[in-house]
Amino acid sequence: MLITAGRVLVGSGTYLDDGAILIEGDSITAVGPRAEIVEQAGADAVHLAFPEGTVLPGLIDAHVHLAFDGGADPVATLHESSDETLLEDMRRRAEQLLLSGVTTARDLGDRNGLVLRLDEEIARSSTPGPRIVSAGTPATPPGGHCHFLGGEVSGVTEVRDLVRRNITAGAGAIKAMVTGGGLTKDGPKSWQSQFTPEELQALVDEAHQAGLPVAAHAHGTDGIAAAVEAGVDTIEHCTWMTNDGFDLRQDVLKQIIDRDIAVCPAVSPHWQMLPRFFGEERAAAMFDLVRQMAEAGVKLIAGTDAGVQRAGFDGLVPALSFYAHLGLPNSRILDMATADAADALGLGETTGQIAPGFRADLLVVGGDPLDDLDALKAVLTVVAAGRRYEPREASQQS
Repeated sequence: MLITAGRVLVGSGTYLDDGAILIEGDSITAVGPRAEIVEQAGADAVHLAFPEGTVLPGLIDAHVHLAFDGGADPVATLHESSDETLLEDMRRRAEQLLLSGVTTARDLGDRNGLVLRLDEEIARSSTPGPRIVSAGTPATPPGGHCHFLGGEVSGVTEVRDLVRRNITAGAGAIKAMVTGGGLTKDGPKSWQSQFTPEELQALVDEAHQAGLPVAAHAHGTDGIAAAVEAGVDTIEHCTWMTNDGFDLRQDVLKQIIDRDIAVCPAVSPHWQMLPRFFGEERAAAMFDLVRQMAEAGVKLIAGTDAGVQRAGFDGLVPALSFYAHLGLPNSRILDMATADAADALGLGETTGQIAPGFRADLLVVGGDPLDDLDALKAVLTVVAAGRRYEPREASQQS
């Protein structure tokens, strides 16, 4: 397959004008000036031409929950669904992610290994969807946040056993519910810590011995500090909550930066509604905390928490507008959803960039997203692992 376009994003904020990409199988084999690559491709190559379009790496949503439906009460819907019904719904959600331009997604909360089954279907091309990095069953204490997903553990031995089970099942990451969360109505509050330092350290050590990164759900400041101390790889939400407000600790922030821990704020696609739910003052404080982390140099990565209330599976691009609202340049925002996210997920050598040897995960849009992020909404074609998908027709083409 040969793709030519008016612009090809070949680096952070860097376009190759009038460029071309040659794809063989699931990989990129050449990138360069159109005339040069067209000559390499030969007459038999399928040629997709987008003279006014932009090709960029396929987007990465680093925080989704395919088991949840994004409705008013996703937990109740989950409880009412059999595994087979749930898997069928998850297939539709995966396709929705793909057709919005997401070619890689990290799922951070599964039930009964369904996401791993779904990823196998996607890998063998029987179901359209992005590549999924699954954390399997998240670890939480008895009655803790998302305990209904089956990951209740108590003590170092049970923590290690759960991590090993996830690894054996094929997980690509390990998830720890370090603090409570709003989705679990009967559980600890969002700012309350859930694990002992020994339990958290055991989880991180077990995962790292297997070469897997650890994602820590952490709203509370104490939980964030504990996650950093234990050596996690990404912090999800990172809202710096206390029981009476917010407390961004500069010493912990410095450790996050020094240890190159990525932060995924998991911003809702409907972030503009947050002042209505939390109040103007509290929402402004939450927004400012993300701004402070960005300005300090924290590696932020893009994610939507797709599946929780009011978060659908086509919301990554609307969520990215939050960072533009904070004043981040479009080049950095695109990095957050491509190369930086790939690095944080342990995939930096295989996806997130347009370069020879990388997986052919591409998004073609009308317009120039470095000039206007809304250009990302004008999806022309998605290529995932070398297979082309046409969003407007919701049909796959080879």
